[in-house]
Amino acid sequence: MKIFLLTHERELHRATNTGALALDDSNEIVERILWQRVNPNKGLIRLIENNDAVLLYSKGESSSSAFSSTRIEEYENIIIIDSTWQEANKIFNHSAYLKNAPQFTLKTTNDSLYKLRANQPKGGLCTIECIIEVLILKGKNKMAAELSLKFAQFNG
Repeated sequence: MKIFLLTHERELHRATNTGALALDDSNEIVERILWQRVNPNKGLIRLIENNDAVLLYSKGESSSSAFSSTRIEEYENIIIIDSTWQEANKIFNHSAYLKNAPQFTLKTTNDSLYKLRANQPKGGLCTIECIIEVLILKGKNKMAAELSLKFAQFNG
């Protein structure tokens, strides 16, 4: 299993970036790819073209029902956009290849516990919370628990 964090350049310099928490201890599973509008990552494009990756993404309440039919368990490669909500929308809208990826939306009853950024949409999770949920869905409970503890310390 591999989780690709498609990361906006600004996130690299933000102390509030939670994706970095997963990189420290989960390098064999989590990999950061810098998003570039004019030079997209060829490996991600290839995975999407071969239907070998799913995009964890939600455009909100109006998402088509086709998105909910995708089963994340069927994919070994998961792409998560790692940025603010506003930047994530821009990345998605400016990356035609991402629109071709099957999409999965996490169904969670929990609100985000993340306190360090404003403007979180209702039901929206931060990057590390998404990674933790994916790990649980994939049966990697020990790693999910370790990242949950790390997140709790970070979020203090």
